[in-house]
Amino acid sequence: MASIFLFLLLLLLLHQSAFSLVTAQQRYSNISLGSELSPTTNSSWLSHSGRFAFGFYPTGNGFAVGIWFAGSPETTVVWTANRDDQPFPGNVTLLLTTDGRLISRPLQGQDKPIINAPESASSASMLDSGSFVLYNSDSKIIWSSFDSPTNTLLPGQRLLAGKELFSSVSETDHSTGKFRLKMQHDGHLVQYPVNTPDTAQYAYWASGTNGRGDNVTLNLDDDGHLYLLNSTSFNIKNLTDGGYRTDETIYRMTIDADGIFRLYSHSLNRTGNWSVIWPSSNDKCDPKGLCGLNGYCALMDQEAVCNCLPGFNFIDQGQRNLGCERNFISEDCRNKKESSKYTIFPLDNTIWEDDPYSTLSSTTKEDCEEACLGDCNCEAALFKDRQCRKQKLPLRYGRRNLGDSTIAVIKVGLGSQVNSNNTTPTRSKEPKKELRLDILIISVALVACAFVVLAISGVLIYRHRAWTYRRISDQGNAGLTEDVTLRSFTYGELEKATNGFKEEVGRGAFGTVFKGALSNGQRVIAVKRIEKVLAEGEREFQTEMKVIGRTHHRNLVRLLGYCQDGPNRLLVYEYMSNGSLADFLFRPERHPSWDERVGIALNIARGILYLHEECETQIIHCDIKPQNILMDENWCAKISDFGLAKLLKPDQTRTYTGIRGTRGYVAPEWHRNLPITVKADVFSFGIMFLEIICCRKSVDVEVPEDEAVLAEWVYDCFEAGELGGHREPSEQEQYLLKTSKESKKELRMDILIISAAFIACASIVLAISGVLIYNYHVRTYKRISDQGNVGLTEDVTLRSFTYGKLEEAPVVSRRRWVEELLGQFLKGPNQMARESLLSREQRKW
Repeated sequence: MASIFLFLLLLLLLHQSAFSLVTAQQRYSNISLGSELSPTTNSSWLSHSGRFAFGFYPTGNGFAVGIWFAGSPETTVVWTANRDDQPFPGNVTLLLTTDGRLISRPLQGQDKPIINAPESASSASMLDSGSFVLYNSDSKIIWSSFDSPTNTLLPGQRLLAGKELFSSVSETDHSTGKFRLKMQHDGHLVQYPVNTPDTAQYAYWASGTNGRGDNVTLNLDDDGHLYLLNSTSFNIKNLTDGGYRTDETIYRMTIDADGIFRLYSHSLNRTGNWSVIWPSSNDKCDPKGLCGLNGYCALMDQEAVCNCLPGFNFIDQGQRNLGCERNFISEDCRNKKESSKYTIFPLDNTIWEDDPYSTLSSTTKEDCEEACLGDCNCEAALFKDRQCRKQKLPLRYGRRNLGDSTIAVIKVGLGSQVNSNNTTPTRSKEPKKELRLDILIISVALVACAFVVLAISGVLIYRHRAWTYRRISDQGNAGLTEDVTLRSFTYGELEKATNGFKEEVGRGAFGTVFKGALSNGQRVIAVKRIEKVLAEGEREFQTEMKVIGRTHHRNLVRLLGYCQDGPNRLLVYEYMSNGSLADFLFRPERHPSWDERVGIALNIARGILYLHEECETQIIHCDIKPQNILMDENWCAKISDFGLAKLLKPDQTRTYTGIRGTRGYVAPEWHRNLPITVKADVFSFGIMFLEIICCRKSVDVEVPEDEAVLAEWVYDCFEAGELGGHREPSEQEQYLLKTSKESKKELRMDILIISAAFIACASIVLAISGVLIYNYHVRTYKRISDQGNVGLTEDVTLRSFTYGKLEEAPVVSRRRWVEELLGQFLKGPNQMARESLLSREQRKW
């Protein structure tokens, strides 16, 4: 009996071994010539471990040929052959022919190649790495799916320079989608919409590695390490740090249908699906073109939602990413009364690709709306920073960004239906009846639960009051801080206020300035992020804190707060909406008028006077130039950027320090290691004052050589009686030129002496400004005197002076001022020679 039992057991083991051997051979062995697959029976060839499969998988109303991960509940496709072809019917056969071709063979019709190998194959194999390969008769690989990726990289696979990954249409439709990831030849890994040039205008994500080497590749290792490697095998950037689990865990990188590429992991010991461990972007509205033409993307609970612009409906309500089309018929531009059939619908915080056909400057939102309404060609416009940019359809790359102050202006037909959020169509009568039924059911339920509501009402009221207090506190913090003292911000608060430091408005030597908003957008601010923290940046941060914290003047940019959070150093200023004086002064399309320039000069002079004479601690700015003069919404000039400023002690009038400032505006004493006084700022202001008068830069390489240096050119123009230069002088300038010529002898002496003592640039500014301002005041005084003399002599008895007598008095004062000024400039080396020159010129006086 025992022997029979042993015999049966041995027979069972032999049968099991034979079955296992057959199964293993099906997985281990190469795929021989003549092998075939069918969508309905034997549909795939498995890899050695059974993790990956090659063959037919269902898609749409048919089948596609590809590679998928077979170890998860859901079919995860990682590669598709001829992905944009029509699906195969169920009666087709996939065949590795006896002559070494991999083809699809229908019941009727011609064979179609699946893979175009460079030579005939002798066998094929589905590898455990996820790559399907073809071998020649020498067992060498002649074709691999790893060399032609579609939307996924697997461990051990590389994306070579010049190659791209394309997203799928959806999770179930694996044909080519709307986005691409390209490994460029310049070392830059960039994401673009499909069918766009490889330029920064269309990019929505980039690795920032351009110029870092040739033949850079994107690589994925077994431990989830995703990185860029150059031709010398040097790692130039890690996208992920790697070091993830490798035991029974597999990784893949896929550019998904929403345009974001992600790194996924999957545990082979669990039955769950893939998990995201790293995305290229956390903002799902970042991919350009996600919502198609005339649509825009908005975040709702961190998910991307596609909406139509006002006056538009979805092309396909089931596929909102296809875009939108107008729901009204536009009139012909030949109809002069066309504007009466339209209205304007504004959308706050909404932007799209900025490609205007016309731009209007210095406008208001209402002016922009009227301009678009009255322009037949205008179908929409973007309004920001007092600029109105008119545009035509179609509009693309639209999105709503709460951190952006742009207002979109849409022209809508009067007969069209517009929903406030453009996410659902206008409700009809039938839904209203359903809504009333819902309200009735809810009311009955509330009555039945009244006792429970009363029991918890105390807790709800308490929470409501606490929330209300926090909201009021948050809204009032900014205004209270402005009136009391500097506010200390956390880095997180400023990152939120600037929407992740997205909108850059300026850049300096020590940091970058971003636009933001406090108190739910009620207060617009400028946030300066100090970037060189370990040395110069820390010194700049401390200097600006000390200097601006001691000042308060209408012609100085206001510091609202600061952030000193770990290594982060940030300063919060009031926002200057009209940019810098350089932008306003040197723009080619329009120069500021004489009155505007006089007002700007006076504003700057008041600010400098406050720093030098009226502030509790005397301050030398050390970097006065047009780029550091900002203009607020009322075009009032304000001095900014105190990072190089120097504070003087109460008993100090001068100091020794290393050279500071910008070339062209630096006073000569900096270069001669002489003591620095407030006159260093006066020198810089003189150079800038000359720029304000002439509306051009102190050094301009784009003009003829004899006009390149502003100071020399102005002197030549003045000598020739052409104060206005290349443009027609205004009435005020013509008068000043005339009166300046009357004092030309004294002016030439001023220029001669000062240029001999100092440099020509400063002398011209001082001499011209002194004579011009003097004569301007004389003319003004004479006009007022002529108008008021009669009434004055009737009421009082005073001595009568002639105008000539009064004109002589300021000349004496002006000469004494020049003598004192020259006395200070002429100190230093070769003093005896300079004093001799001064005496000789004074005798000429």
